[in-house]
Amino acid sequence: MQYQDLIDACQTEWQAYTKHDFVTQLASGNLPKDSFLHYLKQDFLFLKQYARAYALAVYKANSLTDMRQALPTLNALLSSEISHHVSFCQDWGLSEAQMEQEREDFGTLAYTRYVLDAGMSGNLVDLYAALAPCSIGYAVIGEQISLDANTLWENNPYRSWIELYAGDDYQGHAKQGALYFNTLLANIDIKSERGQQLIEVFCTATRMEIAFWQQGLNATN
Repeated sequence: MQYQDLIDACQTEWQAYTKHDFVTQLASGNLPKDSFLHYLKQDFLFLKQYARAYALAVYKANSLTDMRQALPTLNALLSSEISHHVSFCQDWGLSEAQMEQEREDFGTLAYTRYVLDAGMSGNLVDLYAALAPCSIGYAVIGEQISLDANTLWENNPYRSWIELYAGDDYQGHAKQGALYFNTLLANIDIKSERGQQLIEVFCTATRMEIAFWQQGLNATN
């Protein structure tokens, strides 16, 4: 099986995630500021746990090759994506210290702990199945926004966010990660019990992503 098989197995959830109202409103520049600020603060907390999950991937790996595979993503998270996030948040009046003091929303807490639990209770493949909706999904979202003729570029307050995830650096890194994930899945039959277990992990994490977007929208209610 390949990662696309996991996406195909939960198309309803995948479409609800990658084409969520939060995403479409962000692309049009119409997303309420309060929704985006809530998302920024929660995403900062999410990224910290996400980095821990990739550190867990090093621990769960059985070979040096697999251990080395996780390091570029871990380094990118700590030195690039989180740094960009902090810089971006500063433009919105949020300091790193303020975000460190923010309380995790229930959606953030449930999602991040689910990913970590999938890795702790399962093996490396389970962990990457739980991580994949975020890493692959954000690349899909970034690309689809950038190619959409309805996307607002001029005077869009969220342009920097779009450019990050549509950019060559993130797209290239996500593609490399997806190809590596395929090597982990290569000898697993999607129709087998193991294949069905991984579908459940992937679909659950995708539903968590939907809830993560929704909690941002709900921040204005």
